Amino acid sequence: FHFSRKSIQTQLSFERSIFQKTIRTNARSEQEIILFESDIVVYKFTSDLLFFVSSGEEENEIIVGTVLQALFESISLLLRGNVEKRTALENLDLILLSIDEIIDGGVILETDPNIIASRVSMRGVEGEVPITEQSFTQAFASAREQISRNLLR
Repeated sequence: FHFSRKSIQTQLSFERSIFQKTIRTNARSEQEIILFESDIVVYKFTSDLLFFVSSGEEENEIIVGTVLQALFESISLLLRGNVEKRTALENLDLILLSIDEIIDGGVILETDPNIIASRVSMRGVEGEVPITEQSFTQAFASAREQISRNLLR
């Protein structure tokens, strides 16, 4: 993921170009790193999904690779090892929350997949039911209670 002030057309063109350049590689067992249009791109393929993380060329590629590994492993934990397109689409909310836990505004917040998965599924909160097993009403009540606790501190 590379968030910048690029226009949508520029971003789509960039993504299409990266896809065309990397699709013929074999990045299934390990991550691959390329320098593309002055951006570092780290990517990994699994079954029918493609994972990419990009950053400016001034960033350390090991750190960028760590972000990709954290994303992939946390998603794998949340999807119980079933990392495929259909399961990913059904649980897109968990994937987006994972991304939000890992990085915010270009700042890396967390890279431990166990912590990320715990925060996303809310297993780290004592007495809480994981968010994946809650109804909408339960999730809303849980969120309201969590916000109330934080405001009263």
